[in-house]
Amino acid sequence: MPSTRHPYPSDLSDEEWVLLKPLLASPERRGRPPKWPTRRVADAVFYLLRSGCAWRMLPREYPPWQTVYYHFRKWRLDGRLRRVHDALRTEVRAREGRARDPSAAVIDSQVVKTGRAGGPERGDDGAKRLAGRKRHILVDTNGLVLAARVHGADLPDRDGGRHLLAKSLGGELPRLELVWADGAYSGEFRRWVEEELGWRVEVPYHRDRQLWRYGLEEKPRGFRVLPRRWVVERTFAWLSQVRRLSKDYERLPEVAEAMIYGAMSRLMLRRLARAA
Repeated sequence: MPSTRHPYPSDLSDEEWVLLKPLLASPERRGRPPKWPTRRVADAVFYLLRSGCAWRMLPREYPPWQTVYYHFRKWRLDGRLRRVHDALRTEVRAREGRARDPSAAVIDSQVVKTGRAGGPERGDDGAKRLAGRKRHILVDTNGLVLAARVHGADLPDRDGGRHLLAKSLGGELPRLELVWADGAYSGEFRRWVEEELGWRVEVPYHRDRQLWRYGLEEKPRGFRVLPRRWVVERTFAWLSQVRRLSKDYERLPEVAEAMIYGAMSRLMLRRLARAA
């Protein structure tokens, strides 16, 4: 009697696969049919993201790890992973009654330690006393990722923010006109964004902290949520639940960026399937 396979929690449901299948479809019609179903390959990638395991330690219920890695690499290089992510984000916004392209966004960075794989773009962040890489993300006002850039932790936020916007956007967000950021992005970064992209950069502050600076109130104590900036911190919290992103285990920064897009795609697929 054949054994029944029990799906892992990270596996796609039928409703989620209906949404993902047309986005992952390949335009190529040549060659023999694939030996392994694309759904099983996608399930394996999402399992690796959620569990944090190595490629070679994928369970035997999935296709061979070499096959899974081959398809993941192909999807990354031909831009399919990014296109899937952007299409899902657009659909989430549309179903929530929002414009398909945002008019405002929030930018911030996160420093993470790296594994032993080595690779380019690594450094020390003296302010946070951490060695590794820095994840720069731009999110909409709901916390959905618009662009991601991974680079060495020694690159200042103002320079990393410029790399993020210059490399990842390039006119892809025609309605964007306002970016919220913290104090690290004021000055040179703000001038560059306003001159090169024509967007406004605003730095929200605590009202009581501003009053304290002018001597009108006592110095505030304890943690307080900053307007607008908490949205991007929540996105980092979402990403921290994906174990593959608990550290930067990737040799190439481009692979680390693809992992971010993959994790957010899985989150949006679940959200869209529940709303259907």
